Amino acid sequence: MAERLQKLISQAGLASRRQAEKWIEEGKVLLNDNPAKLGDRADLSIDQVQVNGEVLAAAQEKVTVLLNKPRGYVSTLKDPEGRRLVTDLVNDVPQRLFPIGRLDYNTEGLLLLTNDGELAQQMSHPGHQVDKTYLVKVRGSLSEKMVKRLERGVVLDDRKTAPAKVERIRTAGPSCWFELTIHEGRNRQVRRMCEILGLSVVRLKRIRFDFLDLRDVMAGQYRCLLDSEIRKLKKIK
Repeated sequence: MAERLQKLISQAGLASRRQAEKWIEEGKVLLNDNPAKLGDRADLSIDQVQVNGEVLAAAQEKVTVLLNKPRGYVSTLKDPEGRRLVTDLVNDVPQRLFPIGRLDYNTEGLLLLTNDGELAQQMSHPGHQVDKTYLVKVRGSLSEKMVKRLERGVVLDDRKTAPAKVERIRTAGPSCWFELTIHEGRNRQVRRMCEILGLSVVRLKRIRFDFLDLRDVMAGQYRCLLDSEIRKLKKIK
């Protein structure tokens, strides 16, 4: 049965539907050797679809993994600077996985990777409010005034952030640790929120993604999500 190209690409685990649509618009997708257009459909039993020069095969078994990302890895499929990729840490998984969202180069912790394009699109949609909790170490002290500002929201790019949840953990010499829970996913959001308050982030680690945490997953290691966990993720609004 013929399906829209972006759906076939996401089902094959190459990218989310949104990214697939971008590839189509950029001319990186061919349908029977002709440049594809948004809205085109294909049946892989009779049509040939090429994505970035690679012939698209039928959908693979869907897999989603929870990775404990170390610092020093980028959350992309390619890096022009030649830095290490998070996919290097899951290269023993037969399916081709891509990250859901990003953690920047110096941020560590919980990152989901999948070949389930529909799940990735759902989790990445701006209207999808998933609580993400970070363990933050900053230079300086976190005053009560700062806590209240974070809880009310701070202005980034002329737009106020949604209210955050803050829990102090401990003070260690010139630094302090706290947990920060947000549900938005703006670029470098936690670091920039702290910078607004005059706090320099020394260490940043995502420790929870809604009901998921890093229990029993060491840095650089991963585990496959259970079917029950994936069903629960898909029910999150």
